[in-house]
Amino acid sequence: MKVTYFGTTTLLFDDGKDQILFDCHFTRPSLPDYIRNKPTMSDQKMVDRMFHLHKIERLSAIFISHSHHDHVMDAPYAAKKSGAVIYGSSSVLNVGRGQDVPEAQLKEYSDGSEYTIGDFRIRIIKSLHSKPTILNNDLGETIDAPLKQPAGLREYKEGGSYDFYIEHPEKKVLIRPSFNYIEHQLDGIRADVLFLGVAGLGKADQETEKAFFRETVAKVKPGLVIPVHWDNFFSPLSKPAKGMPAVIEKTENVFFRAAKYCESKGIDFIVQIPRTSIHI
Repeated sequence: MKVTYFGTTTLLFDDGKDQILFDCHFTRPSLPDYIRNKPTMSDQKMVDRMFHLHKIERLSAIFISHSHHDHVMDAPYAAKKSGAVIYGSSSVLNVGRGQDVPEAQLKEYSDGSEYTIGDFRIRIIKSLHSKPTILNNDLGETIDAPLKQPAGLREYKEGGSYDFYIEHPEKKVLIRPSFNYIEHQLDGIRADVLFLGVAGLGKADQETEKAFFRETVAKVKPGLVIPVHWDNFFSPLSKPAKGMPAVIEKTENVFFRAAKYCESKGIDFIVQIPRTSIHI
């Protein structure tokens, strides 16, 4: 199975028959635009370019973990372009409605929902967003009406956060987009590969770090951990990938702490660069 990473938590799964996107963010507006809450449109040319370069021609579904702009912003255009169904919370669906995505292509999920798409079986697992910051303090707020673009970047309220458990004849995979956990939520879940949200790990104290790894990696027991949400999503995909600005977090410390934990448990840890593919 091929997995292509487009930065933040946007992942394309392709088993040769079906393609599924988990989150959908290619536009990546700048940090000053975010601070100013600038009304912004999807960069359709960038989406078209990524679809063309990576041969996204069989897209069946787009699963959105939560409705912040860096996870959902480009889902409406991608769905209309491909005919794929958007699966998400009521907030996510209102982002789709704001861009006139047909209702037949909008499916609201909840904790425990399961979907079969070709050989993929996807389970929705309630999760928690990482702790609020001065730039991101809308946790629990919802998008209660269609959000039409151009929309202010902070109008994309969190709307509830979810993980994705993917079962396939080739592999079992868990996507945990955010650096947080619900105690015992992953009891009994096993995965070969864990895509692990690490934004926030670099500033976490030791007790928080231990608890996070205990409730994620230790529970799932993967053979491979791949970090996500480590890159500077305010930097466009047309430029070299880089970590978050040092004033926010030192990405080298994030990688070191995650890799050190995996090393101690005999788990492989690799960093996938945006716009690259691997086979798992």
